[in-house]
Amino acid sequence: MQPVLKKAHRPLTTSFSYYSNLIEHCFTLKSLDFAKFVHAQLIKIGFNTHTFLGNRCLDLYSRIGTVNDSLRVFDDIIEKNSISWNIFLKADVGFGELKRARDVFGEMPKRDVVSWNTMISGYVSFGLFDDAIRFFSEMQKAGIRPSGFTYSTLLSFVSSACRGKEIHASMIRNGADLSNVVVGNSLIGMYGKFGAVDYAFGVFMTMEELDTISWNSLICSCGKSGYQNLALHQFCLMRSTGYSPDQFTVSTVITVCSNLQDLEKGEQVFALCIRVGFLSNTIVSSASIDLFSKCNRLEDSVRVFEEIYQWDSVLCNAMISSYTWHGFGENALQLFVLTLRENIRPTEFTLSSVLSAVSILLPVDQGSQIHSLVVKFGLELDMIVASSLVEMYAKFGLIDSAMKTFAEIGARDLISWNTMIVGLAHNGRVTEALNIFKELLIGGPPPDQITLGGVLLACNIGGLLDEGLIIFSSMEKEYGIIPAIEHYACIVDMMNQGGKLKEAMHIVELMPYEPSGLIWGSLLRACEFSRDLRLTERVAEKVMELEPRSPLPYLVLAQAYKMRGRWENLVRVRKAMKEKGVRTVIGCSWIGIKNHVFVFKEDQLLHTGGKDIYLILRLLMQEMEDEGYASQQNEE
Repeated sequence: MQPVLKKAHRPLTTSFSYYSNLIEHCFTLKSLDFAKFVHAQLIKIGFNTHTFLGNRCLDLYSRIGTVNDSLRVFDDIIEKNSISWNIFLKADVGFGELKRARDVFGEMPKRDVVSWNTMISGYVSFGLFDDAIRFFSEMQKAGIRPSGFTYSTLLSFVSSACRGKEIHASMIRNGADLSNVVVGNSLIGMYGKFGAVDYAFGVFMTMEELDTISWNSLICSCGKSGYQNLALHQFCLMRSTGYSPDQFTVSTVITVCSNLQDLEKGEQVFALCIRVGFLSNTIVSSASIDLFSKCNRLEDSVRVFEEIYQWDSVLCNAMISSYTWHGFGENALQLFVLTLRENIRPTEFTLSSVLSAVSILLPVDQGSQIHSLVVKFGLELDMIVASSLVEMYAKFGLIDSAMKTFAEIGARDLISWNTMIVGLAHNGRVTEALNIFKELLIGGPPPDQITLGGVLLACNIGGLLDEGLIIFSSMEKEYGIIPAIEHYACIVDMMNQGGKLKEAMHIVELMPYEPSGLIWGSLLRACEFSRDLRLTERVAEKVMELEPRSPLPYLVLAQAYKMRGRWENLVRVRKAMKEKGVRTVIGCSWIGIKNHVFVFKEDQLLHTGGKDIYLILRLLMQEMEDEGYASQQNEE
């Protein structure tokens, strides 16, 4: 910068090229002070009123200056041309002065395609999509032919495939150059976003020129639309036709392999990343961590993470969520603390993963501390974080805190509604769960399978068989949702608990799915109270077939034979259980107090602090007897 300053301080010159070069240096240096120094020089010799130098100075201030600087330069230009007006319009949009930009647009003596594009892109950048569409319509009425940039901007925010097709049709009508690689890539990306892969392929096949972005858009479209194997095939075609994948390509393909849980193909792409040096890119490395995690190779995820020396939020999010996915909540929390020490600001995804990692084995204080961090970072209104907070409090049994957090969510999405309904159901707050469901139907988004699964769970826990049957039978008609096997499992268990074993068996025989081990297990538990030994044996055989390591069928059969005095059958069952190495599951419970977790097993005679525990238990029993509870139980 010193040589430039020395030249600038020489006696004033009247060379246009000299001051044009000075302004060019300002663009390179990005120094507002130097820009103002050059501007002062222009004012001294009167060049600030010149159209060319004024436009250059206006463009400079629009990038590194303020809105007032731009206005001052624009007013100084005597003979403003279309470039002057467009630069000034762009400056207003860039500074967020949309109202003034609209006024400037109205004052322009002549508006060209650049002027219209500036206004449309400005509205899009501020999320004012309706205004952008309105301007696009006015642009066409004014006889201005949209450019490729116009269409690319519009395609970036369309809300549906139908609207995207309308814009595509407009492009064809106006004779837009569809072979243009930028326009073609925008169309592929738009169709892929809405799952219209056939249209994306149609655009791809008609493009005269392709680049890496074209292939990336197509591969990404296939992956996001659920055509994972097709995405892998396109990646192979891309390489075989001589196109080199970039970091976005390999990260997308690794994600596809993660979704398929195809470790073999994923490792091949991972090896390619190492060979070409892409692993240093945190997007690629985080995708690799996710791949190994989903393929049950957590140790490899950790190894990849440890190879990266420069951490960022994307990389740490991947590792934290991997720990959480595998149930290593403490590791996830430890890594989260390390990220805070490294001054890595947590994102909404970080906090959501950490809240999921807070285990019921850990003290609730840790969850409250993370909630405080959420407030500190101003993310309490974020939908993802708020739903995770509701889930965490519900998991801890602090359902009132969960409901308070839910009530504070402004615009609730379906995930937050579902989380609240399921949380209330699990905590036995059946009436509140059904009331929340009614609120959802009145003013929320349409329910999905998870919503109705939560409602059926609430009916099951509350013993509301009639209400559950009404909801189950109306799922497809009222809500357009075909009952899944999870819904059948819930309604079967509900009927079993209601003592309607025959009706439950009838539903199982008619259901369009092969009954799962969960359904047969529910039936088997109901058979414990049935006099039909043959039915009990039949159901037990099904459970043994589906879940050979489960002790449930052996225990139920043993009890059934014992009650009927069939001692030989009882011995045979116990022998089979021993030969197959099936072990009974030991029940346990736990409670976290301060920084320690106390575990109680059913076969454990003396627990930590056992004498005190049994003393308290005897006192509780006495109070129960005083209240008449024990006598009521005996009467029953």
